[in-house]
Amino acid sequence: MPTPPKPELVTFRMELQDVVPLVWRRVIVPGEWTFAMLHPYLQWVMGWESAHAHEFHVGEIVIAPKAWIQQMALNSNVDRYRDEKKGSLSKVVRELGVTGEFEYHYDVGDGWIHRIVVEQTPAGWTKIELPIPACTAGENACPPEDVGGPPGYAHFLECIANPSKQGHVDMLQWTGGVFDPKGFDLNRLNREWHSKHRG
Repeated sequence: MPTPPKPELVTFRMELQDVVPLVWRRVIVPGEWTFAMLHPYLQWVMGWESAHAHEFHVGEIVIAPKAWIQQMALNSNVDRYRDEKKGSLSKVVRELGVTGEFEYHYDVGDGWIHRIVVEQTPAGWTKIELPIPACTAGENACPPEDVGGPPGYAHFLECIANPSKQGHVDMLQWTGGVFDPKGFDLNRLNREWHSKHRG
């Protein structure tokens, strides 16, 4: 009996804009996923807590949760908005092509913007058994939630790096006592995702 074909895979490199050090991740996910399915995975690999609204900006189109679209419709035209539960990632990737880009916006108040670039999926990933989705590379820790966007994060890093700076102790206490801006554990991230979503 022939082996059924594996689902199409898509690869993205995601970079958080306007922060130093650069925070980035490379992920391989099922092409059959919708943007609604991609969102919680991006939250996980980045380190966000999914506590705020989000949008995907693909050219002139904005892809977002239906509830968010309904909220936006109270005060603005939403003709360019699309429901994130409709359509697959592979369709968008085919339209954009390799090196094509779109944006992932998170937390309107803090204004986090992630640049996402479509990459070529390594051929080996279609031939070997590895857990999908997977984060295959990345660097540096995600900023804390509600830190105040890129400017607030820059101020936060200044405070925790300098014991003599006003706010040093308060900032450390707020973030739980320790924060390593270079902290990123790829193996733990993948292991815990699949442990949490097993079955």
